[in-house]
Amino acid sequence: MKNPILVGMVICLLFALSACSPKESKQTEPVELTISAAASLNEALIEIKENFENENPQMKILYNIGGSGALKQQILQGAPVDLFLSAAHDPFNELTQKGLIDKKTQVDLLRNQLVLVTNKDNPASINGFSDLKSNQINKIAIGIPESVPAGKYAKQTLENLGLWDTLEPIVIQTKDVRQALTYVETGNVDAGIVYMTDAYVSDKVKVVAAADEQTHDAIIYPAGIIKSSANKHEAESFLSYLQGKTAKTIFEKYGFIVLD
Repeated sequence: MKNPILVGMVICLLFALSACSPKESKQTEPVELTISAAASLNEALIEIKENFENENPQMKILYNIGGSGALKQQILQGAPVDLFLSAAHDPFNELTQKGLIDKKTQVDLLRNQLVLVTNKDNPASINGFSDLKSNQINKIAIGIPESVPAGKYAKQTLENLGLWDTLEPIVIQTKDVRQALTYVETGNVDAGIVYMTDAYVSDKVKVVAAADEQTHDAIIYPAGIIKSSANKHEAESFLSYLQGKTAKTIFEKYGFIVLD
């Protein structure tokens, strides 16, 4: 009689342990946060992720990097995103107006500058934006103005300088600002218009000139939490971290101007 009782006790114990173990494993898994962020933030955010995860092992940061307009469309279509970091107010404000971003969490994080660049080893003969009209300039890379903030700012600058109509036929439009930078780095175009921070992380381009800030909208990077986020508390923690001392130092290291 003892053996059946013993076997029954062992079975019950194993059943109890198997029932508990999945629950316990879930408790030890880090919370994953999906951050959709503008391409120009890539290097800074990678370094911030490393620091943040070291300090917060219970959380894991997943980045979705791309053009702000494309990221906006993904969020509009229901992509599971916790936090949006845009390179312009337009795509960000559209999401806010549609009730997809929590207005209470919105903050202007950073500022950037727009610059004209050329290949460092095989530079075009240009000293400023007006030189883009030269017959020696055959291709100029900028982001798609309708979906890439850097492209929008570039077009504004060229329009305000009276150059857009002349240069439009030789403008190569790219999916994001980093692709425009890559085209300059590889010599596929003679020049490109990108952010100062993009030029800062490349050793293959040189800055020819900075655009007058009066020729384009202010380059501001807003951030905010998506209302449908299932991890709002954790998203608030990361957003707060982005405004803290460690993140500020990293952003400045990559050439961004941190806003108070």
